[in-house]
Amino acid sequence: MSASSPPPIDPATRTLTLDPRDPSFYGDPYAAYARIHAVAPVAYWREYGIWCFFAHADVDRLLRDRRLGREILHVATRAELGLPEPAAHTRDFDAVDAHSMLEREPPVHTRLRTLVNRAFVSRRVEGYRPLVARMAHELIDALPSGEPFDLLEAFATPIPVRIIARMLGVPEETAPRLLDWSHRMVAMYAFGRDRAVEEDANAAARDFAAFIRETVGARRAAPGDDLLSVLIAAEEQGDKLSEDELVSTAILLLNAGHEATVHAMGNAIAAILAHTSAPAALFADEAAAARTVEEALRYRPPLHMFTRFVLTDCEIAGIGFRKGDRIGLVLGATGHDPRANPDPQRFDPAREAPAHTAFGAGIHFCIGAPLARIEMAAALSVLFARCPALRLAEPPRVRDAYHFHGLERLMVVR
Repeated sequence: MSASSPPPIDPATRTLTLDPRDPSFYGDPYAAYARIHAVAPVAYWREYGIWCFFAHADVDRLLRDRRLGREILHVATRAELGLPEPAAHTRDFDAVDAHSMLEREPPVHTRLRTLVNRAFVSRRVEGYRPLVARMAHELIDALPSGEPFDLLEAFATPIPVRIIARMLGVPEETAPRLLDWSHRMVAMYAFGRDRAVEEDANAAARDFAAFIRETVGARRAAPGDDLLSVLIAAEEQGDKLSEDELVSTAILLLNAGHEATVHAMGNAIAAILAHTSAPAALFADEAAAARTVEEALRYRPPLHMFTRFVLTDCEIAGIGFRKGDRIGLVLGATGHDPRANPDPQRFDPAREAPAHTAFGAGIHFCIGAPLARIEMAAALSVLFARCPALRLAEPPRVRDAYHFHGLERLMVVR
């Protein structure tokens, strides 16, 4: 869909008809967002079967609205809501999900987040900046010259997974397995998943959980200076952390700690190479690097759709909702809202304080956001300083995964 195409919206009913699996949409959702913002930034998305919000002000406000939440069964029963019992073939995936901080509301969420926050204090996170730079130099040393190669695989993917593995105290050599399990698990969030995807995600969750439990056993015997050891100590001291919660938290941080960052870094590199002729100048100092990263997160964010349950009967934007309804918050559209960012289709690394919701907002604001920003700034500073002639070898190929907007490959030449 081009920005000039008729919007797939019925203005009278505010009904949006748009297939998330359509390559013309997931390849460039921003053209569709431009038309949606102009016609109906609150719309009933027929394919998802829920009301969705696209405007920056609405999404930012609703992410903080305590009438909405990530879970619903703490305020209602399945029978009350008419929900089916959990499927047997996703039992292992659901067990991990049930104890995930991302899927819980206070007071459980507050307790888990308070414990995990210990690893994300600014001083500790800032300490990873030189490590990221060293990893970037090592990876660049191994890049081919004069021939096309996939920068996503060779550079953007290894750094985040190695950093989060080190933070948790998981051996870095297990990175390929972690990536495989993570990719298979997050496929559960894709639109139109089938039984095969669900069974594969369940198997990945089962194997991932077994690996974490084995690692926890090793850390109990020999604690280290890592987050897993901190969480184990909290559990052993009776700080209200069960081993199931410990396992789910580790899996969440490993998945979220690299999946979104890989996409954010790949998207940023593609945007920079497509729109600037002197990328190194965008990273001349830490302030310039931070501005460039923030604009890249606005322009091509990695996560596009987050849902919330309605926790109590209420009215939002003139629409009546009942307890148990779901709504969609389109994070990927907020940075392209012309009411929040003038000329949003233009990539402008000099843009001051671009408005976006790439990391969410409210109590579920991404706990790893400071680390992700440091990883992107440090890694890309090294990349463009070392490879000033880097250029795209072909148009970047976008993955068929609307929920996680990222590249399938990023072919470049240095």
